[in-house]
Amino acid sequence: MRRSDFLLGVIAVFLTLEEMKNYLRVDHEEDDGLLADFLKASEKLCMDIARMEDRQEFEQSPNAKIVVQYAVAYQYEHREEADHHALTLTLRALLFGERKPGF
Repeated sequence: MRRSDFLLGVIAVFLTLEEMKNYLRVDHEEDDGLLADFLKASEKLCMDIARMEDRQEFEQSPNAKIVVQYAVAYQYEHREEADHHALTLTLRALLFGERKPGF
């Protein structure tokens, strides 16, 4: 079993490590662990911003996949100097239509 095959079982089903690597145009396996961590963290971040606790509900959201891909790509490309506040504001704007009201 390859390391990337093992990591696929850990991350979101609706977005695989291979899909993410293809989106980023990454063709090596050295960053698989890092990308898998970014996938898990980004999915959780996006669910929190959308104020959704149910993963299935979030996955059915029309923007879920692209929002998680954007978050992973941003963190991967800016891992040394990421502006997480700006990322959060962008994700909030992208998820605005699906975001549940909160008080």
